[in-house]
Amino acid sequence: MYTLASMAEAIPVVALVGTAVVAVVAIVIVNLRMMMSSRAMEQTRREIAAYVAEGTISPEEAERLLKAGPAKARQGGCC
Repeated sequence: MYTLASMAEAIPVVALVGTAVVAVVAIVIVNLRMMMSSRAMEQTRREIAAYVAEGTISPEEAERLLKAGPAKARQGGCC
């Protein structure tokens, strides 16, 4: 049976393990977000290249679209 003294010793261990779990989950989420963002950007580049190849848009317009970048970068926001 657990006593109050043994429970008090477990609290710091649970706190450390909980903090480590939260940190690992946060790192995984940030990396997944970055991966999804770069994958979407690459897909956009491929689509623009396909439009240029089929003649739907001009190479100059494609270059302008690629230089425009993400909306966040143009607005100067961080999040």
